[in-house]
Amino acid sequence: MIQKQKILEKVKNNHHEFLDFLKNYKVVELAIGVVIGTAVKDLVTAIAQDLIMPIVGIFTPTGSWKDLVFTIAGSDFKIGELISASLDFAIVALIVFIFVKKLLKINDKL
Repeated sequence: MIQKQKILEKVKNNHHEFLDFLKNYKVVELAIGVVIGTAVKDLVTAIAQDLIMPIVGIFTPTGSWKDLVFTIAGSDFKIGELISASLDFAIVALIVFIFVKKLLKINDKL
């Protein structure tokens, strides 16, 4: 009976330590940020690929910007993929910058 009480007490203490860990290191907020960040990345990728890159495709010789490849000495350089990834990054960085700037303005007013 005494051993059972010690085990229950240990479980209770570990439970509180775990909850303190979650609160102190803001694990829940981080998880929410990851989920929202993933959704924003998907949105930005869709905007870049479906709205912006077709405009870029007008100026490429083949019309298909993703298939743009340079071959030098038998090696293929997929420049279209690089353009796509670079544009995605630039758009995400711009959106995060604008969001943080607006958020800081709201915090300053409070």
